[in-house]
Amino acid sequence: MHQIVTSPCFPLARLGQDGDLIQRSRGRIFGPAHLKPRILFGGKHIRSQATRTLRRFVIAPEEAQMEAQASILVVDDSPENLQIISAVLKQDYKVKVAINGERALALATSAEPPDLILLDVMMPGMDGYEVCARLKQNPATARIPVLFVSSRDDEEDEARGLSLGAIDYIVKPIRPSIVQARVRNHIELKRNRDLLERLTTQDHLTGISNRRRFDEGLVLEWQRAAREQTPVSLIAIDIDHFKAFNDHYGHPGGDECLIQVARTLAACVTRPTDLVARCGGEEFGCLLPSTDSTGAHRLAEQMRAAIEAQRLEHAQSPTHRHVTISLGVATAVPRADEPAQALVDLADAALYEAKGAGRNRFVVHTR
Repeated sequence: MHQIVTSPCFPLARLGQDGDLIQRSRGRIFGPAHLKPRILFGGKHIRSQATRTLRRFVIAPEEAQMEAQASILVVDDSPENLQIISAVLKQDYKVKVAINGERALALATSAEPPDLILLDVMMPGMDGYEVCARLKQNPATARIPVLFVSSRDDEEDEARGLSLGAIDYIVKPIRPSIVQARVRNHIELKRNRDLLERLTTQDHLTGISNRRRFDEGLVLEWQRAAREQTPVSLIAIDIDHFKAFNDHYGHPGGDECLIQVARTLAACVTRPTDLVARCGGEEFGCLLPSTDSTGAHRLAEQMRAAIEAQRLEHAQSPTHRHVTISLGVATAVPRADEPAQALVDLADAALYEAKGAGRNRFVVHTR
């Protein structure tokens, strides 16, 4: 029996009895899928943008991820231990090393974070327990699996490590085959988990994050900013006169416009903690943790100029002959017991002003 899946971004897609969209993309978990996705309309198979989009953003990235070599960060204050563990893993993985907790945190929050961390417990200064706790408190590193490696085999030590969020505890002296097997299993679990998360938090048309991912990130970053009393910024973005664009160029043209705008906005963001998402229709959002109004202002202008520079024709726009965007920028330090919706409302008010002032511009509200 064939299964039919529907999406606001796709026509009906028949994926075959091998499984639904998630199962089709997760062949290595649920078994191989032999049918390529085909689009149904009036009983006939036709090619469409949806098929290309499905491969571009769901199937192809997953296949590339399967072949990509995973990155392992080994943290130990002993150069000898670093050398031994690296030798065990370097044939199958990209191995980075850190000789202390501070260096480990820096590598974990870099532009290329590790897929898994092997972390020594007993280190001078910042020990492994503190490193793990900090990793789990930071949304950017909280999902990186941590395996403790320690010469202490007390039940209490192991329980403490696992309670901090570690997924495994390996006792020294290490046994190479056991370390390889555990690392391999945890890497595979992480890849499967990342794939599932991508399928549920990714906008299937544009490939960037969706509204669900944006809302979750906003709440987490708002709570963190409230604890640390640091500013957080949000940019609300609308494509100007998008309905007129859709009416003139048709939905396929509208989809291509959305994809191009999403890519351009995402390319403007460089920090791993920043988040660009499609929040619905022609609406996008950009979440900027630990960012003051000056930084948000600068990025908003960069985004506005980048979209205009794409020179996407918009024959029906009274604002400009090319596609443009309006942006509402909001920056705030959370008050006690204040919901994250307060920042959204502030950004929406700024966006409303930008549209009223003529569009293709941004307005900043700071509180």
